[in-house]
Amino acid sequence: MRAKSPGMKILVSLVLAAAFGTLPLMVSAVAQSSSAAKKPWTPPRTADGQPDIQGIWSNASIIPLERPKELEGKQFFSPQEFAAYEERVFARTTRDKPPAPGSVGTYNDFWWDRDAKRAVNLHTSLIVDPPDGKVPPFTPEAQKRVEAERAYSRAHPSDGPEDRSLAERCIIFPMGGPPMLPSFYNNSQYGALTTNYQIVQAPGYVTILMEIIHDARIIPLDGSPHFPSTVRQWLGDSRGHWQGNTLVVDTTNFTSKSKFRGADENLHLIERFTRTDPDTLLYKFTVDDPTVFTKPWSAEIPMTRSKDPLYEHACHEGNYGLFGILAGARAEEKQTAK
Repeated sequence: MRAKSPGMKILVSLVLAAAFGTLPLMVSAVAQSSSAAKKPWTPPRTADGQPDIQGIWSNASIIPLERPKELEGKQFFSPQEFAAYEERVFARTTRDKPPAPGSVGTYNDFWWDRDAKRAVNLHTSLIVDPPDGKVPPFTPEAQKRVEAERAYSRAHPSDGPEDRSLAERCIIFPMGGPPMLPSFYNNSQYGALTTNYQIVQAPGYVTILMEIIHDARIIPLDGSPHFPSTVRQWLGDSRGHWQGNTLVVDTTNFTSKSKFRGADENLHLIERFTRTDPDTLLYKFTVDDPTVFTKPWSAEIPMTRSKDPLYEHACHEGNYGLFGILAGARAEEKQTAK
């Protein structure tokens, strides 16, 4: 005798339940079970009633910001495809390469922690809009400006400290945010010195402390307006409010030197933080700068709770690294002049 399929077993059970008058109870139980399964997780609350998103969070990810060419037209991995992709990434990350001759500015590949975190979802890129998973093109004016800036940097890499990047000068680390993107550097979960964050909430405020360069964003929730346009800050001016269980942060007033993929003082950033379970904080952001990009673009990054503490980040103690860069440039100039 052939075994009954699951569907046949359910049908037989319903027929018997109807015969014995227990069908209403059975249908009610099934409905309650289905409702419970679909009920979204509700985050706990802080003492003042905010959804609690506090903790130390890591945004380390195996998924790139932009979709790779070999994955064009594919928004999601299948589980099997992701497993194969993960194997390729792991093999690349754990290889041991000999140092380049004369190079003093790098490490063995495993120290970089490029991709050491499993994906929480199966997206093929962190960018979810536009659907092609790519940063939109620059406007023609922005393209000219960016090319001119790059040409100047190539011709004047170390004339003075202002020619070096903000990260080298220990002012801000662009990947640290806003917006907050994964990076190869400073991921305490996996043994190297990416971007870990501690979120702390107090009545009327949310503070985001970045491990790298140890910047803190203190975000008021009181509905106050942004600073006047004459007031500019390295990390912009952030104002937050709650939409249900989601913290929405609106940031403007960046400086002209706060570069993010070509955008600077006209960048308007919207971030959303939603805690989806005890150990996951879904982070979404939308970049809007019509003077740079042909259209807005958005990305999402599931952040995972870290069991490790934040550590003190010494960018380079006493700025001796920057001193060495400039001294080396002067020495090269003298050598070339001979």
